[in-house]
Amino acid sequence: MPRHDTMTMLAYERELTDRGYRAIAGVDEVGRGPLAGPVVVACVRMPLDDDAIIQGVNDSKKLSEKKRESLYDAIMERAISVKIAQADEKEIDRVNILQATISCMRRAIDELPAPADMVLIDAVRLQCSCPTYSIIKGDALSYSIACASIVAKVTRDRMMIEYDAMYPGYGFASNKGYGSQAHIDALHRIGKCPIHRDTFLRKILQEN
Repeated sequence: MPRHDTMTMLAYERELTDRGYRAIAGVDEVGRGPLAGPVVVACVRMPLDDDAIIQGVNDSKKLSEKKRESLYDAIMERAISVKIAQADEKEIDRVNILQATISCMRRAIDELPAPADMVLIDAVRLQCSCPTYSIIKGDALSYSIACASIVAKVTRDRMMIEYDAMYPGYGFASNKGYGSQAHIDALHRIGKCPIHRDTFLRKILQEN
């Protein structure tokens, strides 16, 4: 398999730069599907000069845990600006996962310490304080979104490892809150814990 060339993920950023945008950020979320834990959004603004590009950046789902951790450190060191927002299980249950995700995205964009004049977003269409550009499968096509994907993924994974120590028995360190068979078996055996999303468990636990 040929080595991934991160430079091929800069087409959208280059097009926007040619159109006069100078502060381009990427946004992505992690955790819309799990049964437990928060949804986490990262908004990341990276330097886009060729010599500042971090080789190896890719969609976080295509990277090993070790590679994600290494790239996370490089991104956080080199980023112009980063903002992370999250919605916990209570907010998700109250407003639904899509609205919780959109709210997180708005917070991350609006509170970015060094504001963007254009934000690239993976799939979600969003109106907020600055122009946005939605890209289907953007975490695999845009460098800025991929950087946000990595930051969000590593941040949430670390949270779920901490939750595993707080609420043992569900396998949060390995399944990250997703509905693995072991996780579902644990729900039937010991019930839910405080970070479970009630609205995601109704069919599993036969709740009304």
